Amino acid sequence: MLAEHRAVGPLRVFLVLLFGVLVLFQTMSLPGQFAHMAEESPDLAYLRWPLTAVTIFWVLCVQVVVVATWKLLTLVKHDCIFSEAALRWVDAIVWAVAAAWVVLVAVFLYVGFNADDPGLPLLLFLLTTGLTVLGLLMVVMRALLRQATTLRTDMEAVI
Repeated sequence: MLAEHRAVGPLRVFLVLLFGVLVLFQTMSLPGQFAHMAEESPDLAYLRWPLTAVTIFWVLCVQVVVVATWKLLTLVKHDCIFSEAALRWVDAIVWAVAAAWVVLVAVFLYVGFNADDPGLPLLLFLLTTGLTVLGLLMVVMRALLRQATTLRTDMEAVI
């Protein structure tokens, strides 16, 4: 368990950096990028606000995962990871991934039916597949956490 505790500090530093960059993207970069796109390509200007909303939503989903990971790290640090509290934070990650996946599939279908070349639909398909794998992996990890929590509770009852 010592190695896990040594990893918590650096991981938290990078989670803070990631969260800060995500806030920067959410507030400045993405809205500015789509405003620039609307100015440069007036024929695509109607996509400015939908693209801004979708990408900010995806960033919000990542932020939920970052916060939930922070909370899980706190539980690891206090040796309370095998608890109902941990399951709630893993559920938050699963729901954030699921919400991002639903929106990504909708974007993939919209782009797929309206695309002229296969590049963007293939990229979106790759992202959809990757997010599907991540979501299913989190469901499996949640089941493992549930089993470990039950085993730990049973062991504590015996001891």
